[in-house]
Amino acid sequence: MTELIGRDDELQQLRDLIERVPGTGGAVVIAGEAGIGKSSLLRAAVRDGLAAGLDVLETTGVESEARLPFAGLHQLLRPIMRLSGALPAPQRRALLSAFGADDGPPPDAFLIALAALNLLTEAAARRPVLAAVDDVQWLDHPTQEALAFVARRVSSDPIIIIGTLRSGHAGPFVTAGLPQVEVHGLGDSASRHVLTVSAADLSLADRERILRDARGNPLALAELPAAWRAAKQRGAESLPAFLPLTAKLERAFAGRIAELPGPARDAVLIAAVDYEDELPEILAAASLLSGRQLAVDVLDGAARTGLLHIEGTHVRFRHPLVRSAVVQSETLARRLAANAALADVMVSEPYRRTWHRAQSIVGPDDDVADELEASHTVSLRRGSVTAAIWALERAAQLTTDSARRGRRLLLACEHAFGLGQVDMVDRLLRAAEQTALSELDWARMEWLREIFNDGVPGDAGRVFELCDIAERSDHAGDTDLALNLLLGAALRCWWADTGPEARARVVAVTEGLRDRETDPRYIAAVAVAEPVLRGTAVDRMLSRAASDESNDADALRLFGMAAHATGDLVRATELLGKAETMLREQGRLGLLSHVLTMQINDHLLLGDWERAAAVAEAGRRVAGETGQPLWTTGSLVQDAIAAALRGDSDQALRMAATAESAANQQRLNDLLACVQLARGLAWAATGRYAEAYEALRRLFDRADPSYHQRECFDGVMFLAEAGAHSGNRDEARLIIGELEEVALVTTSPLLHVHLMYARAVLADDAEAEELYLTALSKDLTRWPFVKAKTQLAYGTWLRRQRRATEARTPLRAAQTTLGLIGATTWAAQAQAELRAAGERVEQPSYDGSPALSPQELQIARLAAEGLSNREIGERLHLSPRTIGSHLYRIFPKLNITSRAQLASRLTLDAT
Repeated sequence: MTELIGRDDELQQLRDLIERVPGTGGAVVIAGEAGIGKSSLLRAAVRDGLAAGLDVLETTGVESEARLPFAGLHQLLRPIMRLSGALPAPQRRALLSAFGADDGPPPDAFLIALAALNLLTEAAARRPVLAAVDDVQWLDHPTQEALAFVARRVSSDPIIIIGTLRSGHAGPFVTAGLPQVEVHGLGDSASRHVLTVSAADLSLADRERILRDARGNPLALAELPAAWRAAKQRGAESLPAFLPLTAKLERAFAGRIAELPGPARDAVLIAAVDYEDELPEILAAASLLSGRQLAVDVLDGAARTGLLHIEGTHVRFRHPLVRSAVVQSETLARRLAANAALADVMVSEPYRRTWHRAQSIVGPDDDVADELEASHTVSLRRGSVTAAIWALERAAQLTTDSARRGRRLLLACEHAFGLGQVDMVDRLLRAAEQTALSELDWARMEWLREIFNDGVPGDAGRVFELCDIAERSDHAGDTDLALNLLLGAALRCWWADTGPEARARVVAVTEGLRDRETDPRYIAAVAVAEPVLRGTAVDRMLSRAASDESNDADALRLFGMAAHATGDLVRATELLGKAETMLREQGRLGLLSHVLTMQINDHLLLGDWERAAAVAEAGRRVAGETGQPLWTTGSLVQDAIAAALRGDSDQALRMAATAESAANQQRLNDLLACVQLARGLAWAATGRYAEAYEALRRLFDRADPSYHQRECFDGVMFLAEAGAHSGNRDEARLIIGELEEVALVTTSPLLHVHLMYARAVLADDAEAEELYLTALSKDLTRWPFVKAKTQLAYGTWLRRQRRATEARTPLRAAQTTLGLIGATTWAAQAQAELRAAGERVEQPSYDGSPALSPQELQIARLAAEGLSNREIGERLHLSPRTIGSHLYRIFPKLNITSRAQLASRLTLDAT
């Protein structure tokens, strides 16, 4: 066994991690510069893992342009794929598709990652697992994402993941927040120890020079002496002093490569450009490159000089710098020829053959371009969008026809947008602009520009322009493109006031499309553009289109968006909740964060604040895991509203001020309205109703930047409350009167439910009781917050009418419900009113579930519904063992001992 000199601390950190299994698992990154000893530490960890009885799985990244999607993950999991039969069917199909063994529909990358996690968990249930991943930075990007996903979730399982990463490289594994073992240069004593072995024959002056150049890098200390000797034999004084250390090491290895005979250099070059390490394939391609049949002994010289070694039928380079040195030392013509030779031996693997053909040419080649475009669908089927983008972009480079080149760039751009790759989208759009696009492709480019801007509003002229392009697209036969453009135009109308003419134009063009009334984009476009005037029509369309049990998560998301737009909050949360469940099951985390975020305000207004907190926390977590930028301003204003409702006024006001500054820059009326709602709620929570009224009044002033024709519905109940308490009852009545006119043209449940409260609160005493009783006679089961506030207002009114005994019943109900919801400000008001009504009130004892974190609450609720640990894990993208660990901590928090007690403990009786 080779002793690692000067690495006692690093070795101990890795041993400590390994010794934690089987109790717990974990992941760590070994980071440092090239040659610093990362791979040696990893090999030492592998030896320790084997000695401890762990099942060791290994994969190594290869620096190559032709890195196929999930190649690294396949190499890692290949020894345990026999266990894939234990996976849920969707996960098993996704994993097999990623590895090219299933021709099913394209799986989501995160479903593949979840399948990898559960396959490792399945293996670890039999024997603890150590996954050793060398040179993470050279792994294909989908594998890096999958490993980062897995690494964040193995703390509760007997799984250890150790990855080595060269400093200065970005990627999912870097940003996963994993603990790191930073590997630095050896100290002076350890460095001299290494030199006594590798440079004992050199003079003291030469050793001192090498010591300075190596800067404690173990590989340099081992390899530079040999290069030094060779340089002196050529008459040179030393290696060039100006080269960086990595280049010097590459030069050192390149010197050995140059000494190899021609056939050996051919074989080594083939091995360097082939991301696979299979010896038969390498020898077959090397034979073509050299023009004669080569046997395995052709690599003996390279093995003797320490460039590589052969393990069974696999060729392993000593170090990644050897591979890069081989490639850099050869001419472009030789590298192209090597890729061509590899392509020629891959007759039975058309996918890989196409990739190597693409690396074997320089100028245009339409045949290869066509093959690449066809291969991009294979990449998608394997779950790798990044590989598909590379194929399409390379195909565009090889295409002679300008229009076809532009179409391929736009297709790549669509996929890049789906990944959230802003810089890539921008670059591809600019390249497509330089081509002779067809009219339809030009329209597609305009749509991509629109979604690239995330629906950020502009002036009404842009809305009219998008509508015109949509009409032309429909006339040209591409109605799908037309609907995409119209939804983009509708979103502009939602975020900022583009005027009634622009909104009407969106609706007119959308409703002019033939036989598309049940298309989710059609309904969403109409709802988002005209949520008030077309609200009733949208309600009818949703009743028809969304009544079926749809298994299309995208459709459910758009239906939910439409319901939210018109103020049908109950329907919106149902549809978005179904979409959420489906997206979780499918592993489509990219869309999941959007669906989660859309639900937050609806749950707050309905009164399910725990659910609102859970989806908000989950949305942030998923956005972070998928690398999506948080919708900063929108998320901030939602947090401000939630803080205000919970009584944290100072925090709400600070958040609202920050959000207002950002929203003002683009006059985002939608967000400015939410800012004023947060402010009004914050002031009301402190009893400053005059300030609350002034903030809320702005939501309803058509001349105010905070006015939004639909978002103002959120504030109706609170405006009436503030007006009644601040001496602005008459003005508030005028505003409510205008909204009564609006209610005649829309069936919006949000508006109608809030108006029932507002009418009663603002009424004269002679009319108030009838209006309260009318409101409370309605079925408000799904609106517990509105119902409780109405009960509070009615009980308060009764007490002030000196009907204390009658007041106690609604006040008790209000206090209970508001306390369970978490509306502590209003619960305290109900408690004070009860005391004033002559009832002795003890400090209420609410359900213990708020002590749970949002994620714990979500797990508890799913367990209460009867789901197993495995089923919950599939929903939340966690391993079953992790779910079990959470439940172990949840039970004592809820003062229970079994799953059977969860349902009764979590039931909130708000009646």
